[in-house]
Amino acid sequence: MAERELVLAARQGDASAVDELLRDQYGRVYALCRRMTGNEADAADAAQEALIAIARGLAAGRFDGTSRFGTWAHRVTANACLDELRRRRRRPDPATELDLEAGWPASAERPGVEDQVADRLDIDDALARLPLDFRAAVVLRDLCGFDYATIAETLDVPTGTVRSRIARGRAALAGLLGNPTPAPHRPTSTP
Repeated sequence: MAERELVLAARQGDASAVDELLRDQYGRVYALCRRMTGNEADAADAAQEALIAIARGLAAGRFDGTSRFGTWAHRVTANACLDELRRRRRRPDPATELDLEAGWPASAERPGVEDQVADRLDIDDALARLPLDFRAAVVLRDLCGFDYATIAETLDVPTGTVRSRIARGRAALAGLLGNPTPAPHRPTSTP
């Protein structure tokens, strides 16, 4: 069945349609949860909560079809992650923190698989160190591709706040990865 048909069947209570939709979305849901929560245990909890919220949302008719189902599922997932992180108020686990002083590999060549994996681990660790407000905005924009209005609605903040959080989050992320961004030049007045 096509996604649209599955959604219609799921709305009518077809459990196999709901199951198929959730299976199709699981990889993307878990990947988003992993990036937002910063560790596998919290990601698994948040992904489970997100899948439950998606299934309940379908049953309750919360998916209105104005966006793609996957986009709506990502928004539900982002909210589930934020809820999970707020509930946990996690303390960083020193056993899982990596040294970020090394930053990006300096090699100008195309990175091998090991370098790509190391880069991804560095990014995941740096994302986990960002304040939640910045992390959520950066992940939703740069990894999920949400527009500013969707992010603002998801996070329940003004669009200008979203832009600010993304800019500040990217700058902090660059610093954590060993690529500090220069401060913006501000002209001084001359007497």
